[in-house]
Amino acid sequence: QVQLVESGGGLVQPGGSLRLSCTASGSIFSIYHMGWHRQAPGNRREMVATVTSAGRTNYADSVKGRFIISRDNARNTMYLQMNSLKPEDTAVYLCNINHPAAGEYWGQGTQVTVSS
Repeated sequence: QVQLVESGGGLVQPGGSLRLSCTASGSIFSIYHMGWHRQAPGNRREMVATVTSAGRTNYADSVKGRFIISRDNARNTMYLQMNSLKPEDTAVYLCNINHPAAGEYWGQGTQVTVSS
């Protein structure tokens, strides 16, 4: 059973930065494709950024140039560096890992609030 734990969320002013972490246990981390998603109240869950097992990245248009996704397989951890944060980035951010044979797993989420 894979467990994902996110951390790093919080309250930040517009223009500020946060770094989210997602640590996995109980799996061979390196085989999984990984991603960050977010969900704001009343909105659908949306993809923010993904990174494949080979290290290829993809970003939502709304965060391109501001967010950076990365992974450290040796530490079983994925990161999301968020810069130039805007109020519309406020949401619960969730970590996802998936593999065609090994399955898909979600973390419990971490709240990010961007407000002055």
